[in-house]
Amino acid sequence: MNSTALIFGWPRPIVARCLPIGLYFLFLAISPYLATWLQLTPYQTSWLYGIKVGSVLIALAWFSRDYRELRTPGSLTWAQWLLGITVGLLVFVVWIHLDQGWMLMGEMKGYRPVDATGQLDIWLIATRWLGAALIVPVMEELFWRSFLMRWLSQEAFLESPPQRPDGRAFWITAVLFGLEHQQWLAGIIAGVAYGWLYRQTGRISVPIVAHAVTNGVLGVWVVSTGQWQFW
Repeated sequence: MNSTALIFGWPRPIVARCLPIGLYFLFLAISPYLATWLQLTPYQTSWLYGIKVGSVLIALAWFSRDYRELRTPGSLTWAQWLLGITVGLLVFVVWIHLDQGWMLMGEMKGYRPVDATGQLDIWLIATRWLGAALIVPVMEELFWRSFLMRWLSQEAFLESPPQRPDGRAFWITAVLFGLEHQQWLAGIIAGVAYGWLYRQTGRISVPIVAHAVTNGVLGVWVVSTGQWQFW
C-alpha cells in the first residue's frame, strides 16, 4: 500500500477509513428523496437499507488491503475476546435503559421490518441484523477509533500507537460518536467504552468485537421484545 497516494485529493489511508462511513451517511440522507423520486412503496423503501450496507461492504472490501490494523500479527487472546464480549454486553444494557426524553435527539421511531402485507419480513430482519452486527462495527471502529481518535492526536495517524491519543482526542471522539446517534448519552458512553478498549488492548479488533456484540444482542432483543424504537 502506498500511504502517500491521493484519492480525490486526499491521502489514501484517510479515504479508506472515511469513505465507507461517508457512503453510509450519504444513503441515510438521500433515502427519503430516493423513495419519493422513485415512488417506492414503504416495503420497497425498506430495502434501501440493504443497498446502503451493501455499498459500505463493497467499499470496505475494496480498501481491505489498507487496513493494516486489522492484520496485526497474532489472533486475539481469550482474555481479549472475553473483555470485548463483556464490554459489548454492558453497553447493550446501558443502551436499552438510557432512552428517557432528555437523553434523546428527537422522538424514537425506529424501524419495523414488515412486508407489503404488514407482516414481519424475515429477510428484512436478517438484512438489518447482519448490517448492524457485522458491517457497521467494522466501518465505525475504523473511522472513529482507528482514524479519528489517532488523527486528532497525531496527523500521521498510521504511526500513532492506539495507546498514544491524549485525553482531548479521546473525549472529542467519544462525544462526536455519541452525537452520531439519536440516543446521544448512551452513544457517548459507548464511545468511551470502545475507545477505552482500543487504548487498553492496542487492537482495533477488540472494540470491533464489543461493538458487534452490542449491535447483535440489541437486534435479537428488539425482534424478540418488539421494541422497534431501538432499531
